Amino acid sequence: MDSLPAEMRAIDPAEPGGPEVLAVARRPVPMPGPGDVLIRVAAAGVNRPDVIQRQGAYPPPPGTTSILGLEVAGEIVAVGPDVPGDLVGQPMCALVAGGGYAEYVVAPLGQCLPVPVALSMVEAAAMPETLFTVWTNLFERGYASEGDTALVHGGTSGIGTMAISLCNLFGVTVIVTAGSDDKVAACLAHGADHAINYKREDFVARVKEITGGGGVNVVLDMVGGDYVARNMQCLAADGRHVSIAVQGGGQATVPVFEIMRRRLTLTGSTLRPRTVAFKTLVADELAKNVWPHVEMGRLKPVIDKVFPLAQAADAHRRMEAGDHIGKIVLTIDAALSG
Repeated sequence: MDSLPAEMRAIDPAEPGGPEVLAVARRPVPMPGPGDVLIRVAAAGVNRPDVIQRQGAYPPPPGTTSILGLEVAGEIVAVGPDVPGDLVGQPMCALVAGGGYAEYVVAPLGQCLPVPVALSMVEAAAMPETLFTVWTNLFERGYASEGDTALVHGGTSGIGTMAISLCNLFGVTVIVTAGSDDKVAACLAHGADHAINYKREDFVARVKEITGGGGVNVVLDMVGGDYVARNMQCLAADGRHVSIAVQGGGQATVPVFEIMRRRLTLTGSTLRPRTVAFKTLVADELAKNVWPHVEMGRLKPVIDKVFPLAQAADAHRRMEAGDHIGKIVLTIDAALSG
């Protein structure tokens, strides 16, 4: 640890605002505490919550760094006092509560997964946030299982593309929505069984048509607002509706008797505030159930575009424009930026 620099480059805006506030600053290199590792970051994923935090509407949990970034990949360069020293030098990707847009980040060891040879550092950095989110919501809270049919909104987002991949791996038929014919084609090319252009078609009617009137077993929704009642119309009896974001509004009016009559379940979650213990359990499940597919090269993220850390503002502009298909990634290691 003596060879580590005292300071690092990081994106840590002093005040909320537009993408222009994402300038590179100098910050102290963090030190790992009990149960932690220090990762020299090669690449960091860009996610919608980063944009919302930058705008001032999604503050980090108490005690968490204000540096942006929820997922990284890189090499362990130091460990906490109770962590085996032989982990130093190991390539890891990690889910973090903040701090990813930087040259170094502290991560709980329990939230790390080894980077296999099948993944580049850019690909590995694009995995944790969407993988943890889709697994905990679609497969745990939504109980999606082999033979089920799922409806996933935002099919070309990082969440959407990961949901398509996991549904393909685990025998779930997946219907997605997207906002253009090009995006519909991209979803189908990636492996969606059906894709609906929600700007040209009523997704409720199309889902009923696709399912022969039977409906889907689970909906993964990041829209909220009036989509919730419409999603309920898409659900089969005993269907599960899982909310993970409210991009279309935080309030919904739902027909309660329909919940009773068809035994529907409305649930949801947010990942970032959950405890390290919970996220460690999720990482253990992923290591057992999903990571073997990653190691065999059967599961990779869809990468939209890669930006160097100094162009974080452009990365956020691309995400906000809504034209991306898959994940946007920042490279912190200069060797990856070329």
